[in-house]
Amino acid sequence: MEWLYKLNEAIKYIEDNLQGNIDYDKAAKIACCSTYHFQRMFSYIAGVPLSEYIRQRRMTLAAFDLQKGDKVIDVAYRYGYESPTSFNRAFQKIHNVSPSVASKEGAYLKAFPPISFKITVKGVKDLNYRIVKKDEMRIVGVKKEFEKNIEVSFREVPMFWGEVAQNGKLNEVISLMDENSKGVLGVSACMDDLEKWQYYIGVETDKEIKPGMDEYIIPPCTWAVFPGKGKMPESIQEIEKRAITEWLPSSSYEYANEADIELYLNADPNNAVFEVWVPIKEK
Repeated sequence: MEWLYKLNEAIKYIEDNLQGNIDYDKAAKIACCSTYHFQRMFSYIAGVPLSEYIRQRRMTLAAFDLQKGDKVIDVAYRYGYESPTSFNRAFQKIHNVSPSVASKEGAYLKAFPPISFKITVKGVKDLNYRIVKKDEMRIVGVKKEFEKNIEVSFREVPMFWGEVAQNGKLNEVISLMDENSKGVLGVSACMDDLEKWQYYIGVETDKEIKPGMDEYIIPPCTWAVFPGKGKMPESIQEIEKRAITEWLPSSSYEYANEADIELYLNADPNNAVFEVWVPIKEK
């Protein structure tokens, strides 16, 4: 499938540049998606964050170089480390031995082979979905900017929800609900021209913006909508992962570069009812 071919081409770019600078934006461009979506898809499909995969591959090649007799300082600089100390720390985290020990015969080391994406047949557990075409959506609420490193940012998003609930802003957001609102939204808005992406906690509404709030206009788009329920955040993460790794590859759609939406239909974190909205376009 074309989108898998594009992802594999992005992996080839990464492999070709393990001894140099790896530009996440360039890799995403090869995969024909935003940097935000590329990191997210990679993490779901590969089961490991992109940054960790790159670290594992570099340390795999570094171990081979050391066993060939290359000096530690040369190998450190070759794989982008500014000092032998930082390289030693990263190497031991992967291999559980120091570079000097790794260079000796008989040392046990770990090897992480290059990833190659392909379709595999998984379990028979069903996954409910519906296709929804929406006109322009106006979201009003509170927002926060996060760094492009999605792995760091995703740890901070739950903290943002807690902060908004504690300072009373969540109740203000809920008060803006009207006939357009189905529930509270978590909207991940990727901005390719910025070094950051934005996350909104808001509602779809025609009401006026309150002081201290922002609006975000989502262009017309088609969405694959997946309902779910259960304990948060494990339940919604499981639905998101299955949507990307199971449903999308077997469908006639691919990821569209629009906002990802989480729709929360109740406020019970132990038995949440929600929907995951994945932006899609025809292949």
